[in-house]
This record gives sequence, structure tokens and C-alpha cells, in this order.
Amino acid sequence: QVQLVESGGGLVQAGDSLRLSCAASGRTFTRYAMAWFRQAPGKEREFVAAISTSGAFTNYADSVKGRCTISRDNAKNTVDLKLNSLKPEDTAVYYCAAGGSAWYDDTKRYDYWGQGTQVTVSS
Repeated sequence: QVQLVESGGGLVQAGDSLRLSCAASGRTFTRYAMAWFRQAPGKEREFVAAISTSGAFTNYADSVKGRCTISRDNAKNTVDLKLNSLKPEDTAVYYCAAGGSAWYDDTKRYDYWGQGTQVTVSS
């Protein structure tokens, strides 16, 4: 199965930018669409962004559209999430996930998950 490990989280100030990275194991990485979700305490996990197998198609949640970029490097088996103009409401554990299509934005469409990385945005 696919193993995913997130990194890059930390404590930042509102208005800052942050880049998260997800490293995937195995040769099967290129078979999967990849996505980022986030979950704040007491809230359900929500969709952030997704990218197709080739990287040609991307999908963003309205909450981050315009200040978020998802990218992947299939040669390195990595997928990144760049968030600009961070807000306190961006505070959450961020998870990367692998699934069949980047068209979908619900957790049930993704089969493999990383352990998450904490992002805390102070005001």
C-alpha cells in the first residue's frame, strides 16, 4: 500500500506563508490522485486541494482558492501544498491523501492517509 508522510507544519503568524510537503513510498505513487485535507479540533475533516495523477488538473476549496497551490513531483514521489496569507482559521492538522481522482473533495474518495502535520496560525 501507499505510505504517506507529511512535513512542514509549525507555528506561524497571520499573513505568513507556509509550504507543506508529503512524501509517498513505492512505485505506485503515480497511479494516484493526491489531495490535502485539514481538520481543526472538534470539526470534521475538510477538503483543501487535490491534484490529478499527471498534475494537469487541480481542485481547490473555496476557502483557500487564490492563496493556495498544490503541486506534485512524480519523479520524487512528493506532493506539496503552498498556503499564502495564512489566517488563524487555517489552524488545523493537515493531511495528505491518495485516491482515484482529484475531481472529488470528500474523504471517502481517498484510500490512503498520512499521519498529519500541525499548522498553527497565531494572530
